[in-house]
Amino acid sequence: MSIVVLGVGNVLEEDDGVGIYACAYLNTNYTFTPEIDIINGGVEGINLLNLFMEHDRIIILDTINLDDEAGSIYNIPSYELSGFGLNSGGAHEVGVMQCLDMIELMGHPLPESNVIGIVPKSITFHMGLSVELMERFEAYIKTVINYLKTIHIDATPKEPHTDLIEIIETFKYPSR
Repeated sequence: MSIVVLGVGNVLEEDDGVGIYACAYLNTNYTFTPEIDIINGGVEGINLLNLFMEHDRIIILDTINLDDEAGSIYNIPSYELSGFGLNSGGAHEVGVMQCLDMIELMGHPLPESNVIGIVPKSITFHMGLSVELMERFEAYIKTVINYLKTIHIDATPKEPHTDLIEIIETFKYPSR
């Protein structure tokens, strides 16, 4: 079974980048057994269609716009997402959901997929995360790792550990 953890979002829009930061954090700080792909999908949206067709299971990391406290974490099967609205309706969310619709229309088997989403505090032109998401980031990562355990994927921490601030800095200053 081929499994991918897909982070979507835009690091230029504050909390919208949480899925991207989470994927970078997982790639930097953990090894997974059996091996899985961890992919920064950014704002590619519909351009991720092949990714959805080539994998059996997709775990999407993103913000999710629900009427709840900032930092609240949800794990929602993709088929339940119509009506919830990932994030704030940005292009990447529309495209991800359209990928699933297109696969179905083409008669191709749908990958098992779910969104591990976190309610954002602020989506504005700013790199980094709001205080609320910074405080909940470790819980978000633990939610992802715990979910992976349920599908028999083990996460082993790497040394040395790179913290979230360092991960965010690599996006601000890519040549570092």
